[in-house]
Amino acid sequence: MDTRNLDLGLLVTLETLLEERNVTRAARRLNLSQPALSARLARLREALGDPLLIPGQRGMILTQRALELMQPLHEALEGVRRVVEQGAPFNPETLRATVVIAASDYVQYALLARYSVVLRAEAPMVRIAWRTLDVMALTTQLEHGEVDLALARPEEAPAAMRQRRLYEEEYVVVARQGHPVVRGVLDLELFCALDHIVVSKLGGGFAGPTDAALEAIGHRRTVALSTSGFLIVPEIVSRSDMIAVIPRRIADGWPDRVQVLEPPLHIPGFAIASIWHDRTTNHPAQVWLRDRLATLA
Repeated sequence: MDTRNLDLGLLVTLETLLEERNVTRAARRLNLSQPALSARLARLREALGDPLLIPGQRGMILTQRALELMQPLHEALEGVRRVVEQGAPFNPETLRATVVIAASDYVQYALLARYSVVLRAEAPMVRIAWRTLDVMALTTQLEHGEVDLALARPEEAPAAMRQRRLYEEEYVVVARQGHPVVRGVLDLELFCALDHIVVSKLGGGFAGPTDAALEAIGHRRTVALSTSGFLIVPEIVSRSDMIAVIPRRIADGWPDRVQVLEPPLHIPGFAIASIWHDRTTNHPAQVWLRDRLATLA
């Protein structure tokens, strides 16, 4: 392995290639032509004595050597960036970055529109990639830089990660406008008698926080339908006589089609937090992105 010809620009190229696993996308991020990036990749392969990216069934995949390089390379370049950025005033208008945020469909619905509009106005060269939250893989994703920021419940945060509480959410009941028996008020007896929709994150479950709250006071409800996500629930409710318990931030988005009612019992809500790896705690761009998110939330 001959590293004498590895300059900082080549290392940044390598970091981008390992993150994107695609020459075309990496070239776009680096503002290079594809032939120019291919030439850099050839230099990297020669210097490191490894192909780094090889064809797979679904595009390019990383070699074992490339996988071993990802974390130490990212940490080394983050150190260089911190040194360069120390003392320099941070200006979001000139920030060039791709930020990957992992969140559930509910959190994306609650925050994505407002956050995206603000970022386009204040940091027009920042690209945001929203991806589905995978709690089981979150530690690895944050450690390897595959995800920059996760938005999840505080109890879902891996123990080694930093977190900041963004907001508290509460549950409300939704029923369709024009429902034959629900007219703005819902008592416990009627609540339990109606057919319910429940959201089960893994799909197929027929119980949730509402059922635990009912059981605590000696009551049960009838669950007729289970779905894996909140976003479809108002649509189903608006077309049926079923009711559902969902987060207020989703319910409030359907004022013309559903009634939003207070539950006839206490159903504990939940919090949403931003979660990140310690290496980005003091990174100026990441700090700004987290602060803007906290302000909007």
